[in-house]
Amino acid sequence: MDFGLSGKHALVTGASSGLGLAIATALLAENASVTLGGRSKEKLEAAIAALPPELAARADYVVADFTAPDAVETLIAGATKRTGQIDILVGNTGGPPPGQPSGIDPLVMEEQYRAMVDPILRMTLMVLPGMRERSWGRILTVTSSGVVQPIPHLPMSNALRASVTAYMKTLAGEVAKDGVTVNIIAPGRISTARTEQLDQNAATKAGKSVAEIATASAASIPAGRYGTPEEFGAVAAFLASTQASYVTGSIIRVDGGAIRSI
Repeated sequence: MDFGLSGKHALVTGASSGLGLAIATALLAENASVTLGGRSKEKLEAAIAALPPELAARADYVVADFTAPDAVETLIAGATKRTGQIDILVGNTGGPPPGQPSGIDPLVMEEQYRAMVDPILRMTLMVLPGMRERSWGRILTVTSSGVVQPIPHLPMSNALRASVTAYMKTLAGEVAKDGVTVNIIAPGRISTARTEQLDQNAATKAGKSVAEIATASAASIPAGRYGTPEEFGAVAAFLASTQASYVTGSIIRVDGGAIRSI
Protein backbone atom coordinates (compact mmCIF):
# COMPACT_ATOMS: atom_id res chain seq x y z
CA MET A 1 0.00 0.00 0.00
CA ASP A 2 1.33 3.43 -0.97
CA PHE A 3 0.79 5.80 1.95
CA GLY A 4 1.04 8.82 -0.34
CA LEU A 5 3.86 10.47 1.60
CA SER A 6 6.25 11.15 -1.28
CA GLY A 7 7.03 14.86 -1.25
CA LYS A 8 5.77 15.28 2.31
CA HIS A 9 8.06 16.58 5.03
CA ALA A 10 7.88 15.54 8.68
CA LEU A 11 9.38 16.95 11.84
CA VAL A 12 9.77 14.31 14.53
CA THR A 13 10.97 15.36 17.98
CA GLY A 14 12.76 13.12 20.44
CA ALA A 15 13.98 11.26 17.38
CA SER A 16 17.55 10.28 18.22
CA SER A 17 16.38 6.96 19.71
CA GLY A 18 13.38 4.97 20.90
CA LEU A 19 9.87 5.71 19.69
CA GLY A 20 10.82 8.95 17.95
CA LEU A 21 13.50 7.28 15.86
CA ALA A 22 11.15 4.40 15.06
CA ILE A 23 8.54 6.86 13.76
CA ALA A 24 11.11 8.81 11.76
CA THR A 25 12.39 5.58 10.20
CA ALA A 26 8.88 4.42 9.30
CA LEU A 27 8.08 7.75 7.63
CA LEU A 28 11.34 7.68 5.69
CA ALA A 29 10.49 4.16 4.52
CA GLU A 30 7.26 5.62 3.12
CA ASN A 31 9.24 8.12 1.04
CA ALA A 32 8.70 11.17 3.22
CA SER A 33 11.60 13.47 4.05
CA VAL A 34 12.15 13.77 7.79
CA THR A 35 13.85 16.22 10.10
CA LEU A 36 14.87 14.51 13.33
CA GLY A 37 14.86 16.71 16.41
CA GLY A 38 16.78 15.91 19.58
CA ARG A 39 19.14 17.17 22.27
CA SER A 40 22.33 15.39 21.23
CA LYS A 41 24.09 16.14 17.96
CA GLU A 42 26.17 12.99 18.32
CA LYS A 43 23.14 10.75 18.82
CA LEU A 44 21.24 12.34 15.93
CA GLU A 45 24.19 11.95 13.59
CA ALA A 46 24.64 8.34 14.69
CA ALA A 47 20.94 7.61 14.18
CA ILE A 48 21.01 8.94 10.61
CA ALA A 49 24.31 7.21 9.84
CA ALA A 50 22.76 3.88 10.87
CA LEU A 51 19.90 4.24 8.39
CA PRO A 52 20.02 2.58 4.98
CA PRO A 53 21.59 5.04 2.52
CA GLU A 54 18.37 5.52 0.56
CA LEU A 55 16.59 6.62 3.75
CA ALA A 56 19.47 8.67 5.16
CA ALA A 57 19.46 10.73 1.95
CA ARG A 58 16.05 12.14 2.93
CA ALA A 59 16.88 12.66 6.61
CA ASP A 60 18.19 15.76 8.32
CA TYR A 61 18.40 16.84 11.95
CA VAL A 62 18.10 19.86 14.23
CA VAL A 63 19.61 20.00 17.70
CA ALA A 64 17.28 21.53 20.28
CA ASP A 65 16.59 20.96 23.96
CA PHE A 66 13.03 21.60 25.12
CA THR A 67 14.35 23.00 28.40
CA ALA A 68 15.81 25.93 26.43
CA PRO A 69 13.46 28.88 25.87
CA ASP A 70 14.17 29.10 22.13
CA ALA A 71 14.00 25.36 21.41
CA VAL A 72 10.73 25.45 19.48
CA GLU A 73 11.81 28.31 17.25
CA THR A 74 15.12 26.55 16.60
CA LEU A 75 13.35 23.34 15.62
CA ILE A 76 10.82 24.94 13.31
CA ALA A 77 13.41 27.18 11.63
CA GLY A 78 15.79 24.28 11.11
CA ALA A 79 13.09 21.94 9.82
CA THR A 80 11.68 24.45 7.33
CA LYS A 81 15.09 25.48 6.04
CA ARG A 82 15.32 22.37 3.86
CA THR A 83 11.81 22.15 2.40
CA GLY A 84 10.04 25.35 3.39
CA GLN A 85 7.16 23.59 5.08
CA ILE A 86 6.18 20.96 7.62
CA ASP A 87 3.39 18.62 6.54
CA ILE A 88 3.62 16.15 9.42
CA LEU A 89 4.39 17.11 13.01
CA VAL A 90 5.17 14.32 15.44
CA GLY A 91 5.44 15.64 18.99
CA ASN A 92 7.39 13.25 21.18
CA THR A 93 8.95 14.21 24.49
CA GLY A 94 10.75 12.49 27.33
CA GLY A 95 8.92 11.46 30.47
CA PRO A 96 9.09 12.85 34.01
CA PRO A 97 10.47 10.91 36.97
CA PRO A 98 8.24 8.32 38.65
CA GLY A 99 6.86 8.71 42.15
CA GLN A 100 3.76 8.64 44.31
CA PRO A 101 0.89 11.06 43.67
CA SER A 102 1.07 12.36 47.24
CA GLY A 103 4.79 13.03 46.95
CA ILE A 104 5.13 15.12 43.80
CA ASP A 105 7.06 18.36 43.94
CA PRO A 106 5.00 21.18 42.38
CA LEU A 107 8.20 22.86 41.19
CA VAL A 108 9.26 19.70 39.36
CA MET A 109 5.76 19.45 37.87
CA GLU A 110 6.11 23.02 36.61
CA GLU A 111 9.50 22.23 35.07
CA GLN A 112 8.11 19.15 33.39
CA TYR A 113 5.18 21.15 32.00
CA ARG A 114 7.64 23.51 30.34
CA ALA A 115 9.52 20.56 28.82
CA MET A 116 6.61 18.24 27.92
CA VAL A 117 3.51 20.33 27.26
CA ASP A 118 4.47 23.87 26.32
CA PRO A 119 6.76 22.86 23.39
CA ILE A 120 4.10 20.58 21.90
CA LEU A 121 1.49 23.34 21.98
CA ARG A 122 3.84 25.96 20.58
CA MET A 123 5.08 23.75 17.73
CA THR A 124 1.50 22.91 16.83
CA LEU A 125 0.46 26.56 16.71
CA MET A 126 3.46 27.42 14.53
CA VAL A 127 2.90 24.73 11.87
CA LEU A 128 -0.89 24.80 11.85
CA PRO A 129 -1.44 27.90 9.65
CA GLY A 130 0.60 26.41 6.80
CA MET A 131 -1.19 23.08 7.03
CA ARG A 132 -4.58 24.77 6.88
CA GLU A 133 -3.51 26.93 3.95
CA ARG A 134 -2.39 23.82 2.02
CA SER A 135 -5.50 21.86 3.10
CA TRP A 136 -3.30 18.97 4.25
CA GLY A 137 -1.58 18.24 7.52
CA ARG A 138 -0.96 15.57 10.13
CA ILE A 139 -0.39 16.32 13.80
CA LEU A 140 0.56 13.26 15.84
CA THR A 141 1.43 13.35 19.51
CA VAL A 142 3.03 10.52 21.43
CA THR A 143 1.65 10.28 24.95
CA SER A 144 1.13 7.14 27.04
CA SER A 145 -1.46 4.52 27.89
CA GLY A 146 -1.62 6.46 31.18
CA VAL A 147 -3.96 8.98 29.53
CA VAL A 148 -6.54 6.18 29.27
CA GLN A 149 -5.74 4.27 32.46
CA PRO A 150 -3.50 6.22 34.86
CA ILE A 151 -0.28 4.42 35.78
CA PRO A 152 0.07 4.40 39.61
CA HIS A 153 3.76 5.32 39.80
CA LEU A 154 3.72 7.96 37.02
CA PRO A 155 1.42 10.71 38.37
CA MET A 156 3.16 13.61 36.63
CA SER A 157 3.21 11.80 33.30
CA ASN A 158 -0.49 10.92 33.65
CA ALA A 159 -1.45 14.52 34.38
CA LEU A 160 0.73 16.31 31.85
CA ARG A 161 0.10 13.94 28.95
CA ALA A 162 -3.63 14.06 29.69
CA SER A 163 -3.58 17.83 29.29
CA VAL A 164 -1.93 17.51 25.87
CA THR A 165 -4.47 14.87 24.89
CA ALA A 166 -7.42 17.07 25.85
CA TYR A 167 -6.04 19.99 23.88
CA MET A 168 -5.40 17.89 20.78
CA LYS A 169 -8.90 16.39 20.93
CA THR A 170 -10.34 19.90 21.06
CA LEU A 171 -8.13 21.09 18.20
CA ALA A 172 -9.10 18.12 16.04
CA GLY A 173 -12.71 19.29 15.99
CA GLU A 174 -11.71 22.73 14.76
CA VAL A 175 -9.35 21.81 11.91
CA ALA A 176 -10.81 18.58 10.50
CA LYS A 177 -12.64 20.49 7.77
CA ASP A 178 -9.31 22.01 6.71
CA GLY A 179 -7.77 18.65 5.82
CA VAL A 180 -5.68 18.51 8.99
CA THR A 181 -5.93 15.44 11.21
CA VAL A 182 -4.93 15.46 14.87
CA ASN A 183 -4.35 12.19 16.68
CA ILE A 184 -2.74 10.76 19.80
CA ILE A 185 -0.61 7.61 19.76
CA ALA A 186 -0.55 5.99 23.19
CA PRO A 187 2.16 3.38 23.71
CA GLY A 188 1.94 0.65 26.27
CA ARG A 189 5.02 -1.37 27.15
CA ILE A 190 7.34 -0.89 24.19
CA SER A 191 10.96 -2.07 24.41
CA THR A 192 12.83 1.23 24.72
CA ALA A 193 15.41 2.73 27.06
CA ARG A 194 12.57 4.50 28.90
CA THR A 195 10.83 1.18 29.58
CA GLU A 196 14.09 -0.34 30.74
CA GLN A 197 14.56 2.57 33.13
CA LEU A 198 11.07 2.13 34.57
CA ASP A 199 11.64 -1.60 34.99
CA GLN A 200 14.93 -0.87 36.73
CA ASN A 201 13.22 1.55 39.12
CA ALA A 202 10.51 -1.01 39.87
CA ALA A 203 13.11 -3.72 40.42
CA THR A 204 15.06 -1.58 42.86
CA LYS A 205 11.92 -0.69 44.79
CA ALA A 206 10.70 -4.30 44.93
CA GLY A 207 14.10 -5.86 45.63
CA LYS A 208 13.82 -8.00 42.51
CA SER A 209 15.81 -8.39 39.33
CA VAL A 210 14.95 -6.41 36.21
CA ALA A 211 14.25 -9.71 34.42
CA GLU A 212 11.69 -10.67 37.06
CA ILE A 213 9.93 -7.33 36.74
CA ALA A 214 9.92 -7.51 32.92
CA THR A 215 8.60 -11.08 32.95
CA ALA A 216 5.76 -10.18 35.32
CA SER A 217 4.93 -7.08 33.28
CA ALA A 218 4.86 -9.04 30.01
CA ALA A 219 2.62 -11.66 31.62
CA SER A 220 0.02 -8.95 32.37
CA ILE A 221 -0.22 -8.04 28.68
CA PRO A 222 -2.60 -10.15 26.55
CA ALA A 223 0.02 -10.26 23.77
CA GLY A 224 2.40 -11.79 26.32
CA ARG A 225 5.33 -9.52 25.44
CA TYR A 226 6.53 -5.97 25.09
CA GLY A 227 5.99 -4.29 21.75
CA THR A 228 8.78 -3.29 19.41
CA PRO A 229 9.59 0.27 18.32
CA GLU A 230 9.06 -0.85 14.71
CA GLU A 231 5.49 -1.92 15.45
CA PHE A 232 4.83 1.45 17.03
CA GLY A 233 6.41 3.36 14.15
CA ALA A 234 4.25 1.51 11.63
CA VAL A 235 1.07 2.75 13.34
CA ALA A 236 2.35 6.32 13.27
CA ALA A 237 3.18 6.06 9.57
CA PHE A 238 -0.36 4.91 8.81
CA LEU A 239 -1.86 7.81 10.77
CA ALA A 240 0.28 10.16 8.68
CA SER A 241 -0.88 8.58 5.43
CA THR A 242 -3.42 9.80 2.91
CA GLN A 243 -5.47 6.67 3.68
CA ALA A 244 -5.94 7.87 7.27
CA SER A 245 -7.52 11.17 6.23
CA TYR A 246 -10.80 10.28 8.02
CA VAL A 247 -9.08 9.34 11.29
CA THR A 248 -8.88 12.35 13.60
CA GLY A 249 -9.45 13.20 17.24
CA SER A 250 -8.54 9.63 18.17
CA ILE A 251 -6.32 7.98 20.75
CA ILE A 252 -4.72 5.00 19.06
CA ARG A 253 -3.43 2.56 21.67
CA VAL A 254 -0.43 0.45 20.78
CA ASP A 255 -0.31 -1.68 23.91
CA GLY A 256 -0.80 -5.36 23.06
CA GLY A 257 -4.24 -5.23 24.66
CA ALA A 258 -2.92 -4.12 28.05
CA ILE A 259 -5.68 -1.54 28.60
CA ARG A 260 -8.80 -3.63 29.13
CA SER A 261 -11.40 -0.87 28.77
CA ILE A 262 -13.22 -0.41 25.47
